[in-house]
Amino acid sequence: MSAPAPAPFHSGFAALIGRPNVGKSTLLNALVGAKLSIVTPRPQTTRHRIVGVANLPAAQIAFVDTPGLHREGRRALNKAMNRAASAALEDADVVVLVVEALAWTEGDELALARIARARRPAMLAVNKIDRARPRERLLPYLATLSGRHDFLAIVPVSGLKGDNVAALRDTIAAHLPQSPPLFPADTLTDRGIPFRIAETIREKLTLELNQEVPYGIAVEVERLADEPLEQLTVDAAIWVDREGQKPIVIGARGERLKRVGRSARLALNELLGRRVHLNLWVKVRENWADNARALKQLGVE
Repeated sequence: MSAPAPAPFHSGFAALIGRPNVGKSTLLNALVGAKLSIVTPRPQTTRHRIVGVANLPAAQIAFVDTPGLHREGRRALNKAMNRAASAALEDADVVVLVVEALAWTEGDELALARIARARRPAMLAVNKIDRARPRERLLPYLATLSGRHDFLAIVPVSGLKGDNVAALRDTIAAHLPQSPPLFPADTLTDRGIPFRIAETIREKLTLELNQEVPYGIAVEVERLADEPLEQLTVDAAIWVDREGQKPIVIGARGERLKRVGRSARLALNELLGRRVHLNLWVKVRENWADNARALKQLGVE
């Protein structure tokens, strides 16, 4: 008696699309099981297209975290962020529209319109269900969403708490094309160590600065050097786009920059599994967020 044929293998790209601040990055980290995208309470924290790979017994999913789709401002940075999200949308095998439970806004409508124009198969992830109050409103809300588009599936989740994340992952896998794996089994992300270091520093800066200048900040790793005793030395530049922002980032007697450096170093020790010595400098590059060449150098384009 012959052995049964193995189950078909599915593989492809699943783009997480949505307006800013619906929790796409938190959801990506939960789906992959590792912190790949930085997370802050500030909208538009994510600036880049980031791929995170999840390997299942019969599927490999390349999740794509994207900047939040928004109405374009004048700045070159905003336009670049929208281009990154739109490119991920066009290239996806499955699009996952991420919305916040019990909230449907103009931004959600904009994101759904982009998906409809792209004519990509789409499902809906209703995130932050742990915050939905009262819970009795959730079922009628889900029923209302089902009438907005012909979604493949609607899956309520909490990326923060991990609720129903495995079900979302399995649902996505079932809708990917039959294909061998796109990445080697040990691949976690398409982003290298310098990028992940720079993003970790930017996360700590954004959390520290809160309402002040996070949108005028970029981080560039200028040097990585292996030192004795398994230590990694990192030299990184924090770019601000106006001279007046430099003392804000540094803080009185340098205390703010020290706090950022300490917090980033501890996070990098954990991320890299080794001791990190971090040197930070604050530099001014006037209006870098409006300069296409600067955006390219800083890896946004």
